[in-house]
Amino acid sequence: MTSTVADVMLQRLRDWGVDHVFGYAGDGINGLLSAWERGGDEPRFVQARHEEMSAFEAVGYAKFTGRVGVCTATSGPGAIHLLNGLYDAKLDHVPVVAIVGQTARSAMGGSYQQEVDLHTLFKDVASDYCETVMVPEQLPNVLDRAIRIAASRRTVTALVVPADVQELEYVGPSHGFKMVPSSLDLTWAAPVPGEGDLRRAADLLNAGEKVAVLVGQGARGACEEVTTVADLLGAGVAKALLGKDVLSDELPWVTGSIGLLGTRPSYELMTGCDTLLVVGSNFPYSQFLPEYGAARAVQIDVDPTMVGLRYPFEVNLVGDAAETLRRLIPLLERKDDRFWREDIESKVDRWWQVMERRAHTSADPINPELVFHELSPRLPEDAIVAADSGSVANWYARHLRFRDDMRGSLSGTLATMGPGVPYVIGAKFGRLGRPCIALVGDGAMQMNGINELITIAKYWHDWDDPRLIVAVLHNNDLNQVTWELRAMGGSPQFLPSQELPDFPYAAYARSLGLAGVLAAKPDEVAPAWEEALAADRPCVVEFLTDPAVPPIPPHATWDQLEKALESIVRGDSDRVDVIKEGVKSKVQEFLPGRGGDS
Repeated sequence: MTSTVADVMLQRLRDWGVDHVFGYAGDGINGLLSAWERGGDEPRFVQARHEEMSAFEAVGYAKFTGRVGVCTATSGPGAIHLLNGLYDAKLDHVPVVAIVGQTARSAMGGSYQQEVDLHTLFKDVASDYCETVMVPEQLPNVLDRAIRIAASRRTVTALVVPADVQELEYVGPSHGFKMVPSSLDLTWAAPVPGEGDLRRAADLLNAGEKVAVLVGQGARGACEEVTTVADLLGAGVAKALLGKDVLSDELPWVTGSIGLLGTRPSYELMTGCDTLLVVGSNFPYSQFLPEYGAARAVQIDVDPTMVGLRYPFEVNLVGDAAETLRRLIPLLERKDDRFWREDIESKVDRWWQVMERRAHTSADPINPELVFHELSPRLPEDAIVAADSGSVANWYARHLRFRDDMRGSLSGTLATMGPGVPYVIGAKFGRLGRPCIALVGDGAMQMNGINELITIAKYWHDWDDPRLIVAVLHNNDLNQVTWELRAMGGSPQFLPSQELPDFPYAAYARSLGLAGVLAAKPDEVAPAWEEALAADRPCVVEFLTDPAVPPIPPHATWDQLEKALESIVRGDSDRVDVIKEGVKSKVQEFLPGRGGDS
């Protein structure tokens, strides 16, 4: 029996160890779908409710497994729908391969149905590699390169396969002119800087008295080395949001997240240090780093194109984070004076006390901070947590204390709405035995999360561990944007854009055969988490939260807060008094000298 191009493509994916492909059907990939049937659904085809969700699921799979995620879609609209998820992968440096259909070669250029210039469409998102398979002999080379480039450069690649090519008899490249053979093997080398550069970095770090370290997702495999460096230098360590799971939040010198969604100790760490070491992070907001000229700085990153971008670093070390730090450690001198470290630890301790008080501030009906505060100690030791974009990201960043084996992520750079639920679906297929939790606002849930509950209902019986929780903050408000309007735009709330229709999330989950829990009062929050974590199937736990609890950033100024309050008053909101009291209680904790009734 002869093999088609589609048969060989799927076999090649199997040879690469690809075990799942996230996609949605269409006649532009009929040849591939037929090959899937002949191949016994290997690799497994996971059907999302929308192509964008397929891409997000591939991103979640890749983020939480470290392997290449693969998604597929038909030509035209299917390929277009993949874009948002693919951009999420590209901007967060996640390896994803997109395989998309195209109209038959005989129709190309004829304004045929669903004909889209896919090379132009993917020109930016798959800029490292985007190729169209025009003849069978191009395989397996183009597929191998797509996977190899995505994996090695941690980026998005795309393969366009016209519908008629998928069904052609496969003929491999011959040993001849203008033929390109290929191979499967992929080995890794850990680049390291030279000794001279390491010595320059060590001299700079040794000279500092108040050292701050910032780690990102590129330091995920260097936890032990970062810990050793921080101990030698008496440093505090802040975490970029994509690096939240790099170090345990139970370490007393870990200050937590940095930036708009960050913590006060991280903000003070950066404003008070005289020396900065950045490891594996492309954190974009330089205003949260030390003032220019206030600190000397060293950066370590595996990607030579990403060094020196965010701060005037004196030494840029290009290399694998763990291996570079191992070579740097013998050159570092232990700082005997621990005043800086002790000050950091006292501020971290106070921060967690503040978080507990904030979580228990009264609200109507439930303070969203209480939801996250009650989840944190209940997180399973091997939990995988995904947060969506919106106000939930604030509480995820500040309230959840990750421990050593926990994993967490969100759309860090694109900050798109909607990946929370598909992320954990992808994670569930890649890490079947681990409990997964998606933390989602009602805006993102209505955007696409509701539909992906159908995907969960379709597949959960296949998972070794059925624990998948979707937690929804139900406040009928696009809350993050509402507060941004108040703080930056001086607008109280433009209801036509911000107000969301009501929806029974937990009841809908139950209608699908999933578990559904509703918490409508503060004393129901902890029992709701307990019930969801003990459920024998995926569970939607719905919290009726107060939209008047402000996600105040650590750098908030008194003027910004006054502007937010004034905008609320102008709106003649019936919640003005509640909101003003909420802001006041936060101000007392965040702004030194503004205690009491200031």
